[in-house]
Amino acid sequence: MAERSDRPEGRAVAAPLLSVVIPVYNEENLISEVLRRVRAVPIHKQIIVVDDGSTDGTVGVIERLRDDPSGDVLIVHQAMINMGKGTAIRIGLRYAVGDIVLIQDADMEYDPEDYPALLAPIQRGEADVVYGVRFHRPIKGMLRRHRIANWVFATVASVLYGRLIRDEATAYKVFRREVIMSLDLHASRFEFCPEVTAKICKRGYRLAQVPISYTPRTFAEGKKIGWRDGVHTLWTLVRYRFFD
Repeated sequence: MAERSDRPEGRAVAAPLLSVVIPVYNEENLISEVLRRVRAVPIHKQIIVVDDGSTDGTVGVIERLRDDPSGDVLIVHQAMINMGKGTAIRIGLRYAVGDIVLIQDADMEYDPEDYPALLAPIQRGEADVVYGVRFHRPIKGMLRRHRIANWVFATVASVLYGRLIRDEATAYKVFRREVIMSLDLHASRFEFCPEVTAKICKRGYRLAQVPISYTPRTFAEGKKIGWRDGVHTLWTLVRYRFFD
């Protein structure tokens, strides 16, 4: 099942440059705090913000970052229309120059303080890709239907690809740069996650999975993923296993 010929050699990365790709859509109330938390992590990093057609005040907030004297935030794209999280990530990846690439959502469900744990398996030369696993403990405030959906996604991915995937839909996905750049991604929306899972499994990349903290928000608070995205997730997993 696995295609192992193009795996990079495992090697330690002692002091990596981390590229943090942040797709953002209508998060004017949170993006400043997210960036503050990302900046506060004591790791050498490149921060890439990709606005995906926000219609609230997000653009104004991130525009003000251009005048920030720290100069550590690169705003690479401000779309006229919303094209989807997958498209925003793929745009951001064009500018990533770090040894390691990490995807950071702009909704504060995920905590940048987990960066050291997420990077550690790659830094030690033990993994090519790292997934942050949310379900190592009960998650207060997560709807049962969302928990069931995540269990289904992880189970289907594990069965289809012969790898134990504990949290397929986690937003915290971390890669050696050469790995993520080799995947030839096409996702436009939330199917980014299953496309990545399918392709790293088929190519036999080493996957580490580490526990992370997670604070879910509600649709009233701005959560954007819906049931149609769940259907697309399952189809994407099946498609790349059997048809692509």
